[in-house]
Amino acid sequence: MIATGVATGAVLLAFDNAARAIGFAIVFDGLDGRIARLTGTASPFGREFDSLADVVAFGLAPALLAYVWGVRGLDDIAGSNVVQHLRQLAWILTFFYVICGAGRLARFNIDTLKPNTDRRFFIGLPIPAAAGVVAAVVHWQKTPVNAWEIGLAWMIGVGILGYLMVSRMRYYSFKTLDVSKRRSYLILLLIGIVIWGIFFYSEPILLTIALTYALSGIVLRITSKFRGHPPSPEEVRAS
Repeated sequence: MIATGVATGAVLLAFDNAARAIGFAIVFDGLDGRIARLTGTASPFGREFDSLADVVAFGLAPALLAYVWGVRGLDDIAGSNVVQHLRQLAWILTFFYVICGAGRLARFNIDTLKPNTDRRFFIGLPIPAAAGVVAAVVHWQKTPVNAWEIGLAWMIGVGILGYLMVSRMRYYSFKTLDVSKRRSYLILLLIGIVIWGIFFYSEPILLTIALTYALSGIVLRITSKFRGHPPSPEEVRAS
């Protein structure tokens, strides 16, 4: 279960602010490259520096947040050998998450130089999306975990996110979406509803979006098994 009455308001606010900061980093990460291209300021240095920033914002920061929110507080509630072993496992899984995120970014920097890439898909879960899952869960719940069973499940989930980042699963990139193309008013209405929902009900809406996207690669992998001729475009890895 989740602790009730254990964490103070300041602690809950600190966790929520950390999750929000990661969320804002995801938004800015989606804008910086486009702004650089529009202004003609894109450069190899900027690409490498962007990857370094991504490792910190979407690798190290979510890993530490996941550990502190899901495991660190268990000592004060149930200081047992089980909890101590769980903390050790948590360090391994959070380190695994960071390494997988860094490896994915390194592969992306290499593969983006290839001319024949399919921009429709990412290969592997993008690291901002993985960080978004961690941030969305913490933003939704805020109160840290106080049961070692939940903490164990949480850290296994963090490890799964790491695996998804370095997996071969396809994720829609939305990079080929033509924003200048005329859209149905229903699409515009749906976008407006989502924005309104995020503004007023950010916790469940962001959690739903983050989990849906993270699971979409698994769904695509399963459904591709039932296709007679699964698509085989050149793969693109992106952050």
